[in-house]
Amino acid sequence: MSAPEACLSVVMPCYNEQATLTTIVAAVLASPLVGELVIVDDCSTDATRDEIATISDPRVRVIHHEVNQGKGAALRTGFGAVSRPYVIVQDADLEYDPSEYPVMLQPLVDGKADVVYGSRFIGSGPHRVLYYWHSVGNRLLTTVSNMATNLNLTDMETCYKAFRLEALQRITIEENRFGVEPEVTAKVARLGLTVYEVGISYDGRTYAEGKKIGWRDGVRAFFVIAAYSGPGERLRIKRLSPFVARLTGDRA
Repeated sequence: MSAPEACLSVVMPCYNEQATLTTIVAAVLASPLVGELVIVDDCSTDATRDEIATISDPRVRVIHHEVNQGKGAALRTGFGAVSRPYVIVQDADLEYDPSEYPVMLQPLVDGKADVVYGSRFIGSGPHRVLYYWHSVGNRLLTTVSNMATNLNLTDMETCYKAFRLEALQRITIEENRFGVEPEVTAKVARLGLTVYEVGISYDGRTYAEGKKIGWRDGVRAFFVIAAYSGPGERLRIKRLSPFVARLTGDRA
């Protein structure tokens, strides 16, 4: 069964992406599957807001944060605004290819999955060769997350996560920054949702090209994995969140 047209809501968290925003928005809107695109501008300080103002497609809804809060907060805002039966996250850079939406949606449309993860580590699509230690960190975080959730994912940290709307509405996001990835994974597992994984291509970018995630986010991710696991919830590990934020010099 193929996905019906206009069945997909795309949520795009956006912070200082003036160089790529116009290109990625055009690629998203080129997909006939896209019924709405919710752009959440997380208080960008460059010309991103000016670029957003040039978009006139009626499928696009823009929400501005007046204070920078982080990717998790932007997703929380965007998820609260969607209405289509399927929802996917799309970063505002050019690392992930919207032409792969049909691959991501197929397990949902076929009724096999509640959530689909797009893995950068499986499949035959092209992958830009970049940072070795980033790949090691991603695989380590995925392994630790799998140990906590009993899932066998290959890429927990992937941006491309697609949901049935009714499944997404059962998830309350608490993390404000990149900790949202392990948090969502932990909550998906605890809800007993059916998860599929598909291979995707990946055109990663360098820090010079605007990559934002850093070592502090890795430290936070380990904490989030522990805090939102079953034992972590029972031990109320989340109470340590302010301490971890001070330790990394970051916001929770």
